[in-house]
Amino acid sequence: MRTKVKDIMTAEVVTVGEDTAFKEVAGTLLSNRVSAVPVVDRDAHVVGIVSEADLMRKEEFQDEYKQPWKVRLRHRLSPEGAHPAGKAEALTAADLMTAPVRTVGPEAPVAAAARQMDEFGVKRLVVTAADGSLCGVVSRADLLKVFVRSDAELVEEVRHDVLGRYLWVDTSDVRVSAEQGVVTLGGAIGRHSDAEIAARLTRRVDGVVDVVNELEWQQDDLRTRHARTA
Repeated sequence: MRTKVKDIMTAEVVTVGEDTAFKEVAGTLLSNRVSAVPVVDRDAHVVGIVSEADLMRKEEFQDEYKQPWKVRLRHRLSPEGAHPAGKAEALTAADLMTAPVRTVGPEAPVAAAARQMDEFGVKRLVVTAADGSLCGVVSRADLLKVFVRSDAELVEEVRHDVLGRYLWVDTSDVRVSAEQGVVTLGGAIGRHSDAEIAARLTRRVDGVVDVVNELEWQQDDLRTRHARTA
C-alpha cells in the first residue's frame, strides 16, 4: 500500500568525485540542469553533496576575502568549517561539500523521507544502499508524485489492497469511488468495526486526500463492545 522511495526517486544521477575542481563542479550543475550533485569516493560510496548554495559562497564572500584580517577574524570566532565563508576558499568538491549527507534507503516509505526532509530542513535526500553506494536522489518535487495519482489508480488500489487483501471479511457489497483524490466508501459491510478499519486503511493509501465513509453495517459491534466495558 505504501509507496517506497525507490518508486519515485531519480535513479540516473550525475555525480562528482572528491577531487573534482570547483569550475568542473559548477559546469556539471549547469550542463545537467540540476541544483546539487552527490560527491562519491573511489569506491562509489557517497561522502557528501554539493549544491548551488555551496558554490555561491565564493561569490558571496569574494570582497571579504580580499581583506585577510577579516578572514582571520572569522576563523577565530567560528570553529573550523562551521561558517559558510570557509567554503569561499574551496578548490575541490571535497572542500565544497556538505558532509555527512542526509540519506535514506530505497525501501523506506515516502512518508519517512518526507519527515526526514522536514526535520532537517533539506530539499533532497541521497538514496543509498546498505553499503553506502548511490542508488538515486529523492527531492521534495518527487514526493508530490504520490498526490497526482489518478482517481482510477486510487480506486483500484483500495479495491485490490484494502478490500481484497487487508480486510479478511466479505467486501462484495462495498462500493469505491474517487474524485480529486477524495475516496468515498459506500454500500454495506458486516460489522461497524470493519467499516472503520476500511476507512482507516484507505486513508493510508498514498495519494488519498480524504475519505468519505458512507458504509452501512449489519452489526454494531462497537456499541456492544462499549456496553460490555461500561
